[in-house]
Amino acid sequence: MLIESTKSALFGMAPPPHQLHFVMIPLMSPGHLIPMVDMAKLLAQRAVTVTIVTTPRNTARFGSTVGRAVESGLAIRLLQLPFPSVEAGLPEGCENIDDVPSHELYRNFIAALNMLQKPLEQVFGELEPSPSCIISDKTLAWTAETAKKFHIPWIIFDGMSCFNAVCTHNLHVSKIHESVSDSKPFVVPGLPDRIELTKLQLPGAFNPSVISFTDVRERIRVAAEGAYGVVVNSFEELEPRYLDEYQKIKGINIWCIGPLSLCNTDNLDRSQRGNKAAIDEHQCLRWLDSWHSSSVVYACLGSLTRLTPPQFVELALGLEASNHPFILVIKSGGKLEEIEKWITEEGFEERVKGRGLLIRGWAPQVLILSHPATGGFLTHCGWNSTLEGVCAGVPMITWPMFAEQFINDKFVVQVLGTGVGVGAQVVVHLGEEDRFGVKVRRDEVKKAIDKVMDAGAEGEERRQRAREIRDMAKTSTQKGGSSHLNITLLIQSIARQANDVQSS
Repeated sequence: MLIESTKSALFGMAPPPHQLHFVMIPLMSPGHLIPMVDMAKLLAQRAVTVTIVTTPRNTARFGSTVGRAVESGLAIRLLQLPFPSVEAGLPEGCENIDDVPSHELYRNFIAALNMLQKPLEQVFGELEPSPSCIISDKTLAWTAETAKKFHIPWIIFDGMSCFNAVCTHNLHVSKIHESVSDSKPFVVPGLPDRIELTKLQLPGAFNPSVISFTDVRERIRVAAEGAYGVVVNSFEELEPRYLDEYQKIKGINIWCIGPLSLCNTDNLDRSQRGNKAAIDEHQCLRWLDSWHSSSVVYACLGSLTRLTPPQFVELALGLEASNHPFILVIKSGGKLEEIEKWITEEGFEERVKGRGLLIRGWAPQVLILSHPATGGFLTHCGWNSTLEGVCAGVPMITWPMFAEQFINDKFVVQVLGTGVGVGAQVVVHLGEEDRFGVKVRRDEVKKAIDKVMDAGAEGEERRQRAREIRDMAKTSTQKGGSSHLNITLLIQSIARQANDVQSS
């Protein structure tokens, strides 16, 4: 059912009156938008009406997933707002951060996101039933003003871990990174575990890229101080000590309701999570079915990472040298033609034919990771991918690239004990790949793969640990589990707020 208006389009069934209504406002970026859609499904399964604020191009990415949820009876709607690409100086149709053609335009993209505030507020009061709260990506600070204007609770969605939140808070308070040289390791203070990092491994707030976002980050930090609570895509059993620390820091409600990807229980939802896959689901499953259990390495460095051609060559040759069957995901980008030229001229795809499967574009990652043949996950350590690896019980070959990924790498390798690093040493900021050159060599890739796939005692211990954490993740989302309970507590908290408003 599609209802058109001059300013918006709502997709979904009209909800009954007098019920809770959560308005969700995601950052238009794959790693932020995908878990928000999963969260919407989980909330709607508890008889909550959910409206996801989105744009036409982003709707095309996940509309089929939401459509199936609506057909099953869930009260999910899409509020489509025109994205002001051209007004913000972006190419027409640029509505997601992975559409932005160069890093010089990232500030333009942020400006476009901020321009959504006015059109949203113009239709916000018309939503039925009246919104009970806003759950917004933590990067969209302006949504705090909208919630305040309409007198409803403002909840932050933190798409990262409690471990990351505590690390970054302690760095912000201690400023220890300011007193050491760029490449000298230092211990992050105040953590339950001994975690060493270098300044060059820190996210942009402490290790700025060429283009400064200091003002944007400060606005986000200040806005977050007024949040009603925080929703985290994690589960209590994964990081109990860091959840405790995070709770002490924030002093407000923190609900760990993940892993959100586990709400996708059938192969169609798994294959289309985030976007339509670039490979036929059945073709992919047939290829995986042809291999022994835990024998395949799946290599995907995220939706935003763009390897330079020389760095891609090192990754590809490292996978080839490992002698394990592998799936390699190749993302589009400015240097794709050069990469394809190398693949063709060097005969790489022909050489690995049968043993290596190349996926060009969006991969059905959850589907691949959950297949019994997958035995290792070469990942950039984005938090979504990290959790998907956790849920599959697959040990990880860690290759952090940017943002908080080096912090996630430490969590996987040192705290969980389920990963082996390829030896990456410095953050490669988005859009600045060319100035960093080759940072990881093929022999380092092969060495890390061999270690993770090792059939000996060390490899088996790592696999056993990964399986134990996988089982904890699944239990947490089932009835009676910690994440299942936290969703209940979140809904109850907002219900109490709504009742207080009605009775006042």
